Amino acid sequence: MRPTESLRLAWRSIRGHKLRSALTTLGIVIGIAAVIAFVTLGASLQAGIIGDISPDDQRNSYGWAADPDTEGGPLAGAQPVFSQDDLDALNDDEDIDAAYGYMPLSTQALVYEGEISPQSDALVAAGPPYIRENTLEEGRQFEQGEREAVVNPAVAGQFEEDLEVGDELTIALQGGQQTTVTVVGITESSEGLSPFEGFEPSPRVYVPTDPFYTEDAAGAIPGGGGGGDGDGTDENGEANDGGEADENDEGGDGTDENETDTDAPDGPGDALFLAIVVEAESADESDIDRAKESALAYLESDESDASELLGDDLEITLQTSAELLQQLEDVLDLLQNFIVGIAAISLLVGSIGIANIMLVSVTERTREIGIMKAVGAQNREILGLFLAESVILGIVGAILGTLLGLIAGYLGAWYIDLPLVYPYEYVVLAIAVGVLVGIAAGLYPAWRAARTDPIDALRYE
Repeated sequence: MRPTESLRLAWRSIRGHKLRSALTTLGIVIGIAAVIAFVTLGASLQAGIIGDISPDDQRNSYGWAADPDTEGGPLAGAQPVFSQDDLDALNDDEDIDAAYGYMPLSTQALVYEGEISPQSDALVAAGPPYIRENTLEEGRQFEQGEREAVVNPAVAGQFEEDLEVGDELTIALQGGQQTTVTVVGITESSEGLSPFEGFEPSPRVYVPTDPFYTEDAAGAIPGGGGGGDGDGTDENGEANDGGEADENDEGGDGTDENETDTDAPDGPGDALFLAIVVEAESADESDIDRAKESALAYLESDESDASELLGDDLEITLQTSAELLQQLEDVLDLLQNFIVGIAAISLLVGSIGIANIMLVSVTERTREIGIMKAVGAQNREILGLFLAESVILGIVGAILGTLLGLIAGYLGAWYIDLPLVYPYEYVVLAIAVGVLVGIAAGLYPAWRAARTDPIDALRYE
């Protein structure tokens, strides 16, 4: 019997039992579709996240101090230990291009043109390089020492009248203080600008650490330098930079009769940052490593303020975006492997279904097998006929499962708004798995059919 004839007879048998054949291949379809859909979503998610890393961000190392046993992402369990003196020392290091603090600040609301928008965690204080030029849709970076801000589209578009560059935005801080900033830039996306923020879109107002954090924090820390409410006004709303005496001042030196005129101590008396960003000279791996090593060497030395606050419980971590994302990729890979394992069980169930149906088919066609052997069919031809039928079921299931998986992956990536990445190697693997499942499931039934005694088969009712 020619191979084409075996395929024709096998296909005729499958078409003769359409519902049974469809249910038989369903396990293969679901298993392969699940594998391709979830692997596609995983690859698309990784591409979307990695695509957010710009060339400028690749040279950044993000640092924080936390208990090394703390689980979670960046800033999990982080404690403020980095002083401005530490940052100044890092900026003087020849291996480091820039170093600046990062501090999320609590707010109550954002106010624009009398319209109030409640926001509890929209404010982020950082250095000007944190706002990279390629992330701006319009405007420019803010400058240190200025009451300027860069907002993202989620903030700019949440008021009845959109915020534009040059507009004034009032920020109500926790505690009731208010400060007004000038919007000097708007980012092109509402996604986070670093791993510290995560990658989900969220309203953000970016301001310079000086004066929006260093003055507030230093005034709140015992012995700290600076003061005020962070917006350069006293309780009566009048400008007061500490250089002129008000009605409570004794000698015009910025202290009143209830205050002690003492110099703020260096180090921990200053504002402490929750995290820092260290920029290397370039995105070259050797430059990044040198910057990280230099930063860690100083921060862990007795010369730094951070070392005094670390104690025995805290440890400084410095990681690049790529290293932080690698942890996420490892989690995604683990999740994909878990999904593939579940799909493998579905494929196993599907192969058992094919084997079961083929055994039923052998029993139903016992008399037909006897007639075929009586007219000269060889055992290998009977074996090939039933094996072809099981392989066809496996291939049909693989093709349908592949198509369903590709469609599901496309719809999932479109719904989550991710760049679509198809893992074509899994498509090839799916077809190969379909063929192997068909062969494995059909071997025993085909072998049993080939060994059927023709005399007994002809007498079978």
